[in-house]
Amino acid sequence: MDLTRTIDVQLLEHVNLVPKAVDGAGEIHVISGYRSPEYNALLVKRSRRVAQHSLHVQGQALDFYVPGVKLREIRRAALRLQYGGVGFLSRAKFIHLDCGPFRTW
Repeated sequence: MDLTRTIDVQLLEHVNLVPKAVDGAGEIHVISGYRSPEYNALLVKRSRRVAQHSLHVQGQALDFYVPGVKLREIRRAALRLQYGGVGFLSRAKFIHLDCGPFRTW
């Protein structure tokens, strides 16, 4: 069984720009990338904050943080790029980026 999936190149390019914009030395720590439909469905059952039709399932979303950089600073840098979805929940320990239409939460 092949468990590999392709991550959207536009997403990777977007994510690559953010740490550079906050002097994060290019290092990111990924919390969540691709999700199988089954795993995403399980997360939807556990939390209202998980999208039923998440772009994670398409390989078009990534949750991450940059070590030593405040999440609000990462969010500001991502918003300045005006690309894709930029998600930040105050209780979360990560920033969500995706290559859907520009929007924030």
